[in-house]
Amino acid sequence: MTTEKPAPSTIDEITAKMELQGVVKKIDLYGALVDIGIGRLGLLHISQLSENHVKNVSDIVHEGDQITVWVQDLDRKKGRINLTMIRPAAVGWNEIAEGNVYSGTVVRLEKFGVFVDIGAERPGLVHVSELAAGYVSDPSEVVSMGDTIEVKVIKVNRRKKQVDLSVRALGQPATSRVQEVEQDLEPMPTAMELALRQALEGSGIDLPAKNQGKRRTKKNRQRREEREAIFARTLQEHSKE
Repeated sequence: MTTEKPAPSTIDEITAKMELQGVVKKIDLYGALVDIGIGRLGLLHISQLSENHVKNVSDIVHEGDQITVWVQDLDRKKGRINLTMIRPAAVGWNEIAEGNVYSGTVVRLEKFGVFVDIGAERPGLVHVSELAAGYVSDPSEVVSMGDTIEVKVIKVNRRKKQVDLSVRALGQPATSRVQEVEQDLEPMPTAMELALRQALEGSGIDLPAKNQGKRRTKKNRQRREEREAIFARTLQEHSKE
């Protein structure tokens, strides 16, 4: 059984992002003064009444209204408390730093990378080159919408409110999908193999086609294996000569 935490009674018990219940005591052009039960009023600026633009304070709150607010910031020495009716992000911009590791949710996929929600005001970007230790041609090879992944902050631009993230920086091995792509790539032929291919051109032997990096069907794989077997036997016979 959980017990509700008692409401704060002094400014010393208040912390940033704390959720409070208050009563609107006065409204003005710039905002409203709210009684949050600690013996001093908090300021709710007009810009903090809603995520949307507010023209008049009275369009949102009135004197005597009971409202839910969060502590935006405070100055205990001066006794100032700034409030907001906009639920704060779980991770503030001043908390994000290079090297921080977060567990986030993939919320958007693009060709150049994926956007991950780490609880900040905006999702961070994991560039396609930072998705895995191996080569990734498309983000969908590694992650899907809604996936929960661990990421590391590699760059923060607080002015633009941009965060660059990385999975590769965590030192994790390439995913099974990346390994599958890497294993499917045809190894570079040796000089002898190249010479033999040229010698056999026009001989009627169906040489293996060059791998274009595309996913093959089971039937195509079987045909390729048969052609490779013929090529291998021919190469072995020529090597004995």
